[in-house]
Amino acid sequence: MSETARDALIERIAELKQQRHAVILAHNYQREEVQRIADYTGDSLELARRAARTTAEVIVFCGVTFMAETAAVLCPGRLVLLPDLRSGCPMADMIDGAQLRAWKQEHPGALVVCYVNSTAEVKAESDICCTSANAIEVVQSLPADREVLFVPDQYLGGHVQRQTGRSLVLWPGFCPTHQRITAEAIAARRAEYPGAPVLVHPECTPEAAAAADAVLSTGGMCRYASGSPASTLLIGTETGILFRLGQENPGKRFVPVTEDAVCPNMKRITLEKIRHALEELTHPITVPEDTAHAARAALERMLALG
Repeated sequence: MSETARDALIERIAELKQQRHAVILAHNYQREEVQRIADYTGDSLELARRAARTTAEVIVFCGVTFMAETAAVLCPGRLVLLPDLRSGCPMADMIDGAQLRAWKQEHPGALVVCYVNSTAEVKAESDICCTSANAIEVVQSLPADREVLFVPDQYLGGHVQRQTGRSLVLWPGFCPTHQRITAEAIAARRAEYPGAPVLVHPECTPEAAAAADAVLSTGGMCRYASGSPASTLLIGTETGILFRLGQENPGKRFVPVTEDAVCPNMKRITLEKIRHALEELTHPITVPEDTAHAARAALERMLALG
């Protein structure tokens, strides 16, 4: 696309956004072009808070399906659009409501902590949600005498166990993109950039987490980077975050632990698809009210922690 055509496309999106009284939310893993035109970028927790507070009539969610569902649950009566319906999440698909109900029957009396990387149906079967940014705080808020089931990410759950000392029963889900960030890749990058701190996401394996200097959500990585005196930082998460890090920290260098940490579903949304979503109001994301009501309770318990 020529620069002139791109500028015209961006201008058209701005016009449509004003006409529709819309807001564009983009996850940190989205394409650079999408992050540039978004009203807000952030991690799952930041975007959940933005969605809950927005007064916009239309929310264009540039992320994956479970994120748009979360916005729909938190914003009843608003129109939530996902520009590409193929933007799913393999981790979220690793457990469904029926599986969680059966698991709960095997653990009567247990509390369920649900990572937001899950369907609305799974959230509805849970007691409280969490994100990678607040999972430790969420688990620490629960009664110490109750068994806790953690779904669906075994690696985030394992990280919480190590940080809190609390035993959790973990569902064996995982993120395929973060699995590609290995301890071996970290060692190789350290050899190239000696002294550079390594930041990895808690969805990484425990071996990768142990090889890093800090285990942080993407929002946590942004805060770490802005406060770090290091001129070069090695980043172990989906590579889309590199754009935001660079924008917020001019003069610093951010190097991916591996170039392979790319989520294809996060890259499906483009400027053309955002324009089409605003023109045609596609694709609306809805959640059945009974499911939404229960899922909203789990999400609001999380948001109430601050």
